[in-house]
Amino acid sequence: MSLGLVILGLILFVSLVVVHEFGHLLMARRNGVEVEEFGIGFPPIAWSKKLKSGMLFTINLLPLGGFVRLKGEHDADTEKGSYGAASLWSKTKIISAGVLVNLFVAVIMFTLLALIGMPKIIDDQFTVAGDTKILKNEVLVGVVEENSPASQAGLQARDKLVSIGTNDTDKKDISSAEDLPSATSSFAGKTVKITYERDGHPAASETTLRTSDEVDKSKSTNEPKGYLGVVPTEYTLQRSTWSAPIVGVGISKQFAVLTYKGLGSVVAGLFKGDTAQATSQVSGPVGVFVLIRDGSELGIQFILMIIAVISLTLALMNALPIPALDGGRLFVTYLYRILGKKLTPKAEELIHGVGFFVLMGLFVLITFVDVKRFF
Repeated sequence: MSLGLVILGLILFVSLVVVHEFGHLLMARRNGVEVEEFGIGFPPIAWSKKLKSGMLFTINLLPLGGFVRLKGEHDADTEKGSYGAASLWSKTKIISAGVLVNLFVAVIMFTLLALIGMPKIIDDQFTVAGDTKILKNEVLVGVVEENSPASQAGLQARDKLVSIGTNDTDKKDISSAEDLPSATSSFAGKTVKITYERDGHPAASETTLRTSDEVDKSKSTNEPKGYLGVVPTEYTLQRSTWSAPIVGVGISKQFAVLTYKGLGSVVAGLFKGDTAQATSQVSGPVGVFVLIRDGSELGIQFILMIIAVISLTLALMNALPIPALDGGRLFVTYLYRILGKKLTPKAEELIHGVGFFVLMGLFVLITFVDVKRFF
């Protein structure tokens, strides 16, 4: 684990919420709505300052993002300079600004990653074939079976496999995930030397592979086994030049579709009462921390990729017409306009309060599942 990259990742993660709220702030000011407070983190307050504009700027003790407090945030408020007194179009722009900022950040980060080297995290990841160069392709240990030759050799998840053989001359290099099964089968039942890298440092250990009979017999069981006992995964970095902006937009679109498909699975699981299916599709702050912690071993590009995906996800989730989210707030406002009814402060607080309560319930459930899953 690289502590520096973990800290950077966590700072960037919190910053995504801060820039989201800053988008609301900028658009509110451009549309004549007064900003009473802009906070980094959540109270209690650690430090505060009243700015010339009259806005209170605060740094708070709970580093979970940030918030912006506008004057007269109820839709029915009429005082000059309040959010409620703004036109419907101004309200639309103010509420949408946070989503658009996160979307913009995601596209820019994907574009920069395409220029410096973007991790390939899905099989058919969008790219422009004629302008794509593979910078790195490493075979990593994904999962180590218990009581396997790999576990006896001391291999761990994310170790980079280099070669395997009976000696320094009779060996096979591992340059792709497909190389591992063929290499281990050729040394079935033999004592081999496994050369690998851990945290950038070369290492080697010996173990005796399973025999062909052991592997063949296991295929007819519910737990088929391999000669070494690892599930390999590839970590690929690919770079673009002139097509980087196209890749940035293309990947944003591709991941947006995958995100909404995943959300559909979550909703289906909840309606079926299958919380295991629903929660397996998502992660909360605990899951994000684990992902950043483990991903730090793969380098800064992977950390930036995680942050870009999270920024895109924040934009997509906040755009949904769910009460307490930006999209939900806008949806309720427009719905009452269409119905020709007045959105009273009491009704507004009830609608978004219930939405917030439900979201907090899901947050607690996801956090519980994350803790159980990772610790």
